[in-house]
Amino acid sequence: MKYPWIDEYLLNKRSVTKDLQSDWNWIRYHIGGKMFAAVCLDQEDKPYYITLKLEPAEGDFLRSQYEDIIPGYYMNKMHWNSIKPDGEIPDDLLRDLLDKSYHLVLKSFSGKKQREILGLSCCGTDCAECSFLGSLCKGCNALNGKVFHAPEKRPVRSTVAAFKRINTQTAPPATASPALSGETQKIPAFRMSSLRQRYRNVCVIWQNDSLYLQEIHSVSC
Repeated sequence: MKYPWIDEYLLNKRSVTKDLQSDWNWIRYHIGGKMFAAVCLDQEDKPYYITLKLEPAEGDFLRSQYEDIIPGYYMNKMHWNSIKPDGEIPDDLLRDLLDKSYHLVLKSFSGKKQREILGLSCCGTDCAECSFLGSLCKGCNALNGKVFHAPEKRPVRSTVAAFKRINTQTAPPATASPALSGETQKIPAFRMSSLRQRYRNVCVIWQNDSLYLQEIHSVSC
């Protein structure tokens, strides 16, 4: 096969699983239990198609541009497309199509389910890796988004505008911390980078009211 990097590339994506459908001899890649890509093998275990999901209009366009892209083999031909593994599709284009298929299937879940699948909190970070967890925050999901840095304990979605004021020179004003029983505490300057990253994650997560994340595996607190 011309694209030996596919397996490693897909498994490096966040929350991707892999199995072998023995009846079809397909290697399938899933997100949240739903297939988003497959490598179809022949009787000699050699790939003969790479199948992935695209928006119908984009799939139609690509089929008209590349003879190595055909309607999905044994799949819904409106939504799925199959690519010849020894064809002339550039590697960069195939990576882009695999990314789009991953995000397209991920978007089919509700926002809450997406966070569960990806292991993210509602503020866009992994609670297990967040420096605030256990000290100033009990966890965004546990608090229904009313995290310590949200003014007047409003859900974090309503405080995105407030975070736009954060910059490298100044810290935000004193904020109420549920861990301090009504007392106030200023955010130390050395933690500002973590808050800025959290804000960036929020912007990505709620873009177009979805979790259409690009390179989601790179999100960190």
